[in-house]
Amino acid sequence: WRQIPSAPFRRPTLGGSAPVLVAQSPQFRRTPTRAADCRIPPDGALRAPRCSALTLLIFDCDGVLVDSEPIANEILSETLTALGRPITARECLRTQVGRSLADILRETEALVGHVLPGNVADEMNARLFARFRRELRAIEGVAEALAALPGPRCLASSSRPERIDLALSVTGLASSFQHRFSAIQVAHGKPAPDLFLLAAHEMGAAPSRAIVIEDSVAGVVAARAAGMRAIGFVGGGHATSDLAARLKAAGAEHVIAVMRDLPATISSLLSHNAEPQPVR
Repeated sequence: WRQIPSAPFRRPTLGGSAPVLVAQSPQFRRTPTRAADCRIPPDGALRAPRCSALTLLIFDCDGVLVDSEPIANEILSETLTALGRPITARECLRTQVGRSLADILRETEALVGHVLPGNVADEMNARLFARFRRELRAIEGVAEALAALPGPRCLASSSRPERIDLALSVTGLASSFQHRFSAIQVAHGKPAPDLFLLAAHEMGAAPSRAIVIEDSVAGVVAARAAGMRAIGFVGGGHATSDLAARLKAAGAEHVIAVMRDLPATISSLLSHNAEPQPVR
């Protein structure tokens, strides 16, 4: 994937221990500083926390950066129903958000009791990408929030690279993420911690120095299992009235509904020096 220029793309497999590297990113290594250096501006203005450059921020894509989940889950519902697994878009939003398409199709194959056509994913993506080009928008305020967070960051998504690239391109966010990681690079997608562990290792950050911004229960569970902190986001068009409570129950330390609140929320989180522990 072209966002990792120092080595050609290959699909690493994660076992039960350290992630397998695709390429090193030593330019992102940082020296820790005192948590007291992280302060919320007294006027509450949208600006970077002082120690944001010392903490790796890992962003999910769908539902956090781009408002894609309503579109994607309409397409997913249509596809699964046609395959013999009747499910509404509303139920998809509740149960499938944050999971990789490969995992969903494997599960569907087991439920319907037969092998699915080999072109299911390609046909689904063709319909999805056409709607992305017509309809997809960035989450309101995300560009301004990113501009206020100049430290090391990356994107780690359950989506395939081509979907991530398209989503960032049509919403004008491509230049904000030079480092992108996809679930196809690991053996197990969210809620397993593999993807976030790979992202942190590639970026030269200890998991305890990473904060994940996620809109799904699966993503928050993955972050906590990786020993990372998590901020839940419920400002996407798919967010239900109980999503904030579900993200908190999964382990999100803070939940925000608007991206304007992200820089101050990160400052607040970093002002507490305790390191997160993996959920067991």
